[in-house]
Amino acid sequence: MEHRSVELNQETVEAALRGIPLGGLRVFRTVGSTNDEALSWARQGAADLSLVVADEQTAGRGRLGRRWVTPHGVSLAISLILRDLPNAPATSRLVGLGALAVIEAGSSMGLHPIIKWPNDVLLSGRKVAGVLVEATWNGDRLEAAVVGIGVNILSGSVPPQAAIYPAVSIEEAMGRSVDRLLILRQLVASFVAWRPRLSTDEFLRAWESRLAFRQEDVRVARDGQPALTGTLQGLDDDGALLLQVEGALMRLPMGELSLRRADDRIE
Repeated sequence: MEHRSVELNQETVEAALRGIPLGGLRVFRTVGSTNDEALSWARQGAADLSLVVADEQTAGRGRLGRRWVTPHGVSLAISLILRDLPNAPATSRLVGLGALAVIEAGSSMGLHPIIKWPNDVLLSGRKVAGVLVEATWNGDRLEAAVVGIGVNILSGSVPPQAAIYPAVSIEEAMGRSVDRLLILRQLVASFVAWRPRLSTDEFLRAWESRLAFRQEDVRVARDGQPALTGTLQGLDDDGALLLQVEGALMRLPMGELSLRRADDRIE
């Protein structure tokens, strides 16, 4: 089962996103990375909620330097530029914002995706999407943040791999062909709708309620430190993970961390 959908170009994407209040739109057939394009555009003065879309990425990336594969015609690769953020710590919520937008797009199609903190979205235990947040700075002042989102849409988007959380496409999960432009609209509309509520408790609760492994035992691998094993309790106000470890509640901010169920192998 492999289908190709309508090509993502300036005309088709503009039509799909009509009525959504964006600050600008640039669509590419092929780029190295949508985040790189968005960061460059942000430095040139791109408006808040400007959007970069690519039909193919040749140098897409995820957290911890991992490669994100985006073949031509089968995936979504987008990056949104945000300005006027309340403070730098609040940018950690942007990872949740991107993941929540994917969750709601999937839910609108009858799927039940969940968020593997901090930045992956799973369907039936397999990775369907990832979020990468980067920023431009002027000294210690945050100028703009870029929220990159990659989603596996059609079956050809899934690379062959052996991992704890192998990849899956929305097409495979649904058992039928799907429309990339429709999913793009649903995702961007959800992102834009939640963005004004980024600093609210409502947003935090929505993010937290979609977390994978809540009240389950998990292991958290930390760069250069021993792994922690505990019970995942939820999130604190800035999106840090709350982990109950031997009677103590630990706060783990986003960083060089990798989360797994306690009985999963840590890569």
